[in-house]
Amino acid sequence: MQTTIIIPCYNESARLDKNAFQVYLDNHSDINFLFVNDGSKDGTLAMLQDFAQSHDRINYLDVQPNGGKAEAVRRGMIYAAENFQTDYIGFWDADLATPLYEIPRFVAIAEQKDFEIVTGLRLMRLGAGVRRKKKRHYLGRCFATAASVMLDLPVYDTQCGAKLYRSEVVKPLFSEKFVTRWLFDVELLARYIVNFGKKRATANIYEHPVFAWEDVAGSRLKFHDFFKAPLEMLRIKRKYLRKKYIKP
Repeated sequence: MQTTIIIPCYNESARLDKNAFQVYLDNHSDINFLFVNDGSKDGTLAMLQDFAQSHDRINYLDVQPNGGKAEAVRRGMIYAAENFQTDYIGFWDADLATPLYEIPRFVAIAEQKDFEIVTGLRLMRLGAGVRRKKKRHYLGRCFATAASVMLDLPVYDTQCGAKLYRSEVVKPLFSEKFVTRWLFDVELLARYIVNFGKKRATANIYEHPVFAWEDVAGSRLKFHDFFKAPLEMLRIKRKYLRKKYIKP
């Protein structure tokens, strides 16, 4: 089984841990990385071009101008679906807040249970190294509860930056541009419901409790961005969640 992981990059030339990716590839022959340069203003593009020459399973896509993480992920997912022979396509944050060693766990769960989507769940619990700032944790819980109510799905964590999709569902979910900038993860769930129905969503989407996750310094998600969520959720509801669009 082959897996392609999209890594969206914006001004990452100073903090991208290239060695971590290279070491990981040397030990996992079934993984490919596609780094997407999201109109960076520093030396990210040149770095990715050079990086791609160092390993045959490192690729890059240059997206201009800067369109934000949602668009970078969307473009990368569609590019991978159209250009690579791959069974699964996912996306991972460039800062590796979710460690790369979680990738095989996502794939194994998808294979064993035939899930179409496996999404990271940042559940703080005994024995796990999930560390979140208190303000972000509690704001995230409030937001996740609101998203769950709106979607009418028992989803616990929509915003973890580690997700894996069976390649067959990528084009139906990612072909169209997102109407939101920050909540595209929620929008993807709404699109799944519209395309495949709630019953299938409940059965074929799995939240995987990651063993480790940590807020990494330099995150571009700011505290005030949480207050944009209500308007973006309203956009999602208006576009996708009217009764006439929802399949059972």
